Parts: sequence; C-alpha cells; structure tokens
Amino acid sequence: MWQALLDDLRGTPAEGRFTIVAVALDQAQAAAPWVEAGKPQYPCLIDADHHLADLYGFVNVPQAVWIDESGQIVRPPESAGASDAFRLMDREKFTLPQSALEARVQTRERYTAAVKDWALNGSASRFALTPEQVRARLRPADPREVLAHAHFTLGLHLTEVGDANQAASHFKQASDLHPDSWAIWRRGAPKDARGLAAGAAFWARVDALGDRPYYPPAGL
Repeated sequence: MWQALLDDLRGTPAEGRFTIVAVALDQAQAAAPWVEAGKPQYPCLIDADHHLADLYGFVNVPQAVWIDESGQIVRPPESAGASDAFRLMDREKFTLPQSALEARVQTRERYTAAVKDWALNGSASRFALTPEQVRARLRPADPREVLAHAHFTLGLHLTEVGDANQAASHFKQASDLHPDSWAIWRRGAPKDARGLAAGAAFWARVDALGDRPYYPPAGL
C-alpha cells in the first residue's frame, strides 16, 4: 500500500519532500525475500536487533511514526492501516468473510488517505498533531519494558554465539516482562512452514486478548 501511496503522490508538491521508510523487525533471511518480491521504490531496512522498537516503543507490525522535516514527531507510534478484521478468519481455510475483507480495506484506505493529506499539507493537515498532543499520547518507558529489551538483546547475542537454549530463556523472559510486545514474542515463538509465528501458539495468544485489540485503532 505504501508504494501505491508514493505513486499517487507523483507530480504533486509532496513528491521529493516526502518518503516512506519501511523497517522490518525481523531476521534478514526472513524479511529480505518479501522486500525483494515487492520491489519497493523507497528505503527498506531490516532491524533484527529491534533498535527501533526500543527507541520508539513499537510493539507490533505494521506500526508507523510520522516524523517531519525538522525531525519532530508529528504522530507517535500507532497501528498503520491495520485492523482486527483478521480475527474473523476461518483458521482452517485461511479465508475471511466479505464484511471483514471490506473492513480491512476501509481501515487501510483511511490511514493512507491521512498520510497523503499530511504529505500534501504538512502541519496544516488535520491529522498532524501539535507537540502537546504528541506528548499526551506518549507514555514514559516502563522499567519492565526496558529490562525486557535488555533480555531480548542478550538473547540475540546468545543466538549469534550458538547458545540456543540460553537465548530461548532470555527471549521468554523478555516476552514475560513485556507481554504487550508481539514483536518480542515473535522472535522466540514457534514458527510455521513459512517461517511465520502464525500457528496455534499465535492464535491462542490472540484469543487470550479477549476484548482487547490486537491492533489498537489509530485514532485519526
């Protein structure tokens, strides 16, 4: 959807002053094939160490943060065009009812329209938040979350030196300390044949949310 947005902005005042930077919170061998298949015309980075998640507080994908030309946050991290419609999926056939498909498209289109409005109108966009509004949406880092990222980093190091058992222990401790982070959980979670953490353990964790959202609405 990001490439379509950039294509839509060609020939407008936003072309040349606005871009998307996509960052995969994943291992290179898992993320690179998707990037290569998509052939995006914008920067795509791989952050296997989750530096971005640590700095900005990302807990899931896709999330986005809007940053203006002066380096100021215009919208803090939020769900980027994703919704909980996937929770209505038939888990055997991997199909969605038509209503869920339509809701998913509407959420994505609503979000990309907001990004486009900001790209064209800058601070005059109704979706651009003031510094005070940004601060109101941010929250201080929880000490448990800081410790979780430390365990996660240690787990990555132990993986690199070949100590898989100790690495798994630290990934679990990281997830236990920061249970809201699906990004941390995925690193140590069981993977399916595609290498994705989308099997029974994933669905059990989604079901455990109850009425809580997997993708909190962006609040546009």
